Amino acid sequence: MNRWTSTACVALALAAGTASAQITTLRGAPLNVKPAIIAVSATPPIIQVDGKADRFSPGVRIRDRQNRLLLTGALAGKTVYTVYNRDPSGLVHEVWLLNEEEFTKLGGSTANLGDPEGYKRFNALLDAIWGARWLLLK
Repeated sequence: MNRWTSTACVALALAAGTASAQITTLRGAPLNVKPAIIAVSATPPIIQVDGKADRFSPGVRIRDRQNRLLLTGALAGKTVYTVYNRDPSGLVHEVWLLNEEEFTKLGGSTANLGDPEGYKRFNALLDAIWGARWLLLK
């Protein structure tokens, strides 16, 4: 009887530890980001942000829709919808990938890039989108 009780307690402790490890944190909306379409060349760090030549910073952090880090080589030759931050030297340093629907909701447009009305709605919609992603993870 004592062996069964101790085995059950150990199994319960392991199950509780595993369940707590699976709880993910809510991905908050980053501050001071701008929506853009980024075209990554075949040889990163050379990119185009909304059609203008630019570069990734040496320590660029690119996060996919599941908040996983991507290497620049994974995006080589691709054009992606994003929001991004720059480092103090003006290079693109942090990038979060979006799908086309999210990009459009944030005011991004392939026809009229940099719409001033889109920037006004930007932070509220970004919180709503990432909040919806949290619900999908449950």
